[in-house]
Amino acid sequence: MSFALSSLAFAEGQPVPERHTCEGKNSSPPLSWSGVPEEARALALIVEDPDAPRGVWTHWLAWGIEPGAGGLREGERPRAEGLNDFGKVGYGGPCPPHGHGPHRYVFRLHALDTRLDLARGATKWELERALAGHVLAVAELVGTFERR
Repeated sequence: MSFALSSLAFAEGQPVPERHTCEGKNSSPPLSWSGVPEEARALALIVEDPDAPRGVWTHWLAWGIEPGAGGLREGERPRAEGLNDFGKVGYGGPCPPHGHGPHRYVFRLHALDTRLDLARGATKWELERALAGHVLAVAELVGTFERR
């Protein structure tokens, strides 16, 4: 079985429901995973918008996620979260500029061979540096959102 990430809120390539965006409650969508490599000790999540006008925009950084948990409930906050590009720690939902067209939101879940020792509020750069050499597998889920 391959490592996979999914959501009850939206299917691969489909729109992220408004309640999970800046137009709604801005709560993180429910996520579930399967096929975690047996040797995984922890999971780390990076959520980004590669279509942002000024380059890739980070919406959520999280780590210290238990591989055996099987998922995160809607709005559930993982044990450790980093600084997103909104300048806040935690989840920041899709919020592209009005009239900019649909944007993609890429949820990447990394299975790690170790637990990360990062402080709450770490940056994307710090998280990516900590991930180097420890990623066993990556599962990906892509949603879209457009503000008219």
